[in-house]
Amino acid sequence: MAASDREDWDRRHRAVGAGAGAGAALPPDALRGRLELVPETGRALDLACGRGAVAVWLAGRGLDVVAVDVSPAGLAAGAELATALAPPGRIRWVEADLDDGFPTDDGVYDVVVCQRFRVPALYPALAAAVAPGGLLAITVLSEVGDSGGRFRAAPGELLAAFGGFEVLAHHEADGEAHLLARRP
Repeated sequence: MAASDREDWDRRHRAVGAGAGAGAALPPDALRGRLELVPETGRALDLACGRGAVAVWLAGRGLDVVAVDVSPAGLAAGAELATALAPPGRIRWVEADLDDGFPTDDGVYDVVVCQRFRVPALYPALAAAVAPGGLLAITVLSEVGDSGGRFRAAPGELLAAFGGFEVLAHHEADGEAHLLARRP
């Protein structure tokens, strides 16, 4: 990612400040309506975590979370949110540019989340990061129901990329694709 992109994300996160939407812990989109599938113990990885809403939600469920993002401002906002809403010590914040590759070699995780960040070259690393029996929750922008563009997934992209997983839920419409899957 170019330095200007990182600066743009920092600017966006700072602009939100403590205003509306800044203080909510939320499950990932692919898990909504299926929260019973999320374990209450174990490890989770939240890639492209932004302001940390999902990381904080996972920590609140009882998981130890590694939250990764390129934006120091986003990570700082997440750490602030965690102070208010998550059990202490449950989240490790990691600044990393995912365009440079997978940022962590901490083994496997019981839950891996990647929401609205799409780099197909990382799909094999994402799959490898999910523990046997673990969950993958991924949401990307999609060409389905949208005009397309370089950041949008082609129809069926997530199913093809994670074909070795048991699909628990898959949806493509309105410019988004969600996949919730379990590693056998």
